[in-house]
Amino acid sequence: MRVNGTVAAAARRAQIVTAAIDTIAELGYGNASFARIAKRAGISSTRLISYHFDDKADLVRAVVGAVLTEAAEHMGKRLRAATGRAELLTAYIESNLEFIAEHPTAIQAVIEIAAAARTENGTPLVRPEDADDPLARLATLFREGQRAGEFRPFDPEVMAVTLRAAIDAAANRPDLDPHAYAAELVALFTLATRKDPA
Repeated sequence: MRVNGTVAAAARRAQIVTAAIDTIAELGYGNASFARIAKRAGISSTRLISYHFDDKADLVRAVVGAVLTEAAEHMGKRLRAATGRAELLTAYIESNLEFIAEHPTAIQAVIEIAAAARTENGTPLVRPEDADDPLARLATLFREGQRAGEFRPFDPEVMAVTLRAAIDAAANRPDLDPHAYAAELVALFTLATRKDPA
């Protein structure tokens, strides 16, 4: 990745990333050429994209990184305010679904990239280990809750996969009310994880 420390360069990179998000979400990963991204960004030449990004793979990784960073910032405020693992679980579900509902274009772009962006040998351009793996973080949350006596015994990995799948499903269902969906998931996973009173 090319790095230029000027404010103007950072602004241009952000402009290109935003245009790439919009283009990928609308046209799909395969149709999101540098020419189409440049046109949407309002820049005169694809050379400006090539100046800031080595290739499409570099740009795609920047897109995913930008979306994940924004999601982490959005969710982080709620997560830091939580006290106890049960409240942290509620904050995770609600803030994640809020972000999905408020950023449908960015979420659609990431879904497209995950489904279609591959290297020449067919491996995904963006893998969970390239980012902060949400399954690992959720499994850690569940383990910590069990150690603290707040959650009942269960397999943390299974619970993490189940919760992540339920949240990710909302990204493909824009017709769902995100607040009602979040409330149902909070109720469901509170019941699924809570320790029965002695």
